[in-house]
Amino acid sequence: MENRLQFLAVGDIVIDAFIRLHDAQVHCKINSEECEICMRWGDKIPYEFAEVVPAVGNSANAAVTAARLGLKSALRAYVGDDMYATQCYAALEINKVALDYMEKVPGKQTNYHYVLWFEAQRTILVKHESFDYQVPNLETGPEWLYLSSLGENSLPYHRALMEKLKSWPDTKLAFQPGTYQIKFGTEELKDVYSRTDIFFCNKEEAERILGTPSGATEKDLLLGIHALGPKNVVITDDTRGSSLRKEDGTMFHIPRYPDPRPPYEITGAGDALASTTVAALALGVPIEEAVRWGATNASSVLQQIGAQKGLLSREQLEKNLNSPPSEFTIKPLG
Repeated sequence: MENRLQFLAVGDIVIDAFIRLHDAQVHCKINSEECEICMRWGDKIPYEFAEVVPAVGNSANAAVTAARLGLKSALRAYVGDDMYATQCYAALEINKVALDYMEKVPGKQTNYHYVLWFEAQRTILVKHESFDYQVPNLETGPEWLYLSSLGENSLPYHRALMEKLKSWPDTKLAFQPGTYQIKFGTEELKDVYSRTDIFFCNKEEAERILGTPSGATEKDLLLGIHALGPKNVVITDDTRGSSLRKEDGTMFHIPRYPDPRPPYEITGAGDALASTTVAALALGVPIEEAVRWGATNASSVLQQIGAQKGLLSREQLEKNLNSPPSEFTIKPLG
C-alpha cells in the first residue's frame, strides 16, 4: 500500500488564455447581481496584455494543489494530440503531478478557453472537446478521489466511476460539480451525491442545484445539499466567506482570509479553497481547520493571474495561517 495514491483528481484539463481588457463596461440589472460585460460592436478594441496558462481546470488545479502541499497526486484527464497537450504535460510535470493516468487522443484538440478579464472579474469563453471517457486502471484505489468538471457527454463516465468506487470502499470522494454536472441534475447524479464525503460549490450554484430562489440562507442551502447525500458540505459566498455543515450536523461560518489587498484576478479561488480543504483532510487535519487552510490558499490565488501561480507550499500556507493580518476565526453558524 506504500505506492498508493493519496489524491487522484478526475476531470477535464484546459488551456486558459487570459485577455486583460480596459476598454469595456459592466451593466447590471436593477436590484440584481446579474451583470453583463459590454464592448463596442463592430469595432477594434485594444487590450492591455494576454497571458496563456496551461494545464488548468478544476481538477488539474486540484491535483497541483495537492502536490504542492506534499501529497502523492495524479490527474486523470484527456488531451488532444497537439502542442497544447505538450504544454499541459510539461506544466503538470513541473508541479510534480503524476502523468500515469493522462490520456492523449489522436485527432482530438486539447480544450482551450479564452478568459476576458476586466477589473477583478472574468468571463470565460469555453469549448469542451468530446472525449471517450474511461475509468482509469488502478490496482488500488486512491485515498481521495476528487471529481469535478467534465464535458456534456460524461454522464456514463460518472456511472462507471461510481461502480468502480464499490470496489474501493475506503476511497473517500470529494465532489466539486462543474457546469455540465449541475445541468445533469441531482437525479441523474444521485449515486455521486450519495457517495460523496465532502461537497463544494458556491452559493449561486447551490441555488441552481436545489432550484431555490436567490436569497436562501446559508443554513437552508447547507441542509438542502446535505439532504442529497454528501456527508460534509462547504458552500462559498464570495467576499462573505464560506459555510460548512459537518457530518455530525454542526454548522460553521468561515470568514474570508483577512488579506487587506484587493483581489488582482479571481480565477481558481474556489478551486483552491475546495482542493486545499481536501488535501488538508488527506493530511489528517480536522475539517474545521481544513476549511481555514482552503480559505488561506484561496486568498493567495486571488493575487496572481490564473488558478495555480498563487498556490502555496505547506510551509508558506501554515505560516500565513499562524500569522493572519487580523482575526481569522471559524464560528458556529447562528
